[in-house]
Amino acid sequence: MKIDLLDAAAAGMDAQRAALDVAARNVAAAEAAGPNGDYERTIPVFAVVESDDDARVEFTGTRAARGTNVDILTEMIAVMNASRAYESDASIFDVGKRLAEKTIDLERL
Repeated sequence: MKIDLLDAAAAGMDAQRAALDVAARNVAAAEAAGPNGDYERTIPVFAVVESDDDARVEFTGTRAARGTNVDILTEMIAVMNASRAYESDASIFDVGKRLAEKTIDLERL
């Protein structure tokens, strides 16, 4: 039994985890460069992948934000956005899991 809702939510959680990793790398690289250093910010890139009536979001890599350096405030906002999106996907996954459990329980009757 394949449950598309669980697959989509899990893919979304994976994508947001990758976005969190990118923000962490940006901050670490900026800190390593020092206060006078120059480090170009990287931005996560996502794509919607469709196959067999199924669509999900996937992390496809990063791109450089030309002409911008890492700003801690910007990275913290990116972390908050990715965290909220991850929590939303986790909630959807939980609903899908409970739905699957209830369906299995109904089949037993």
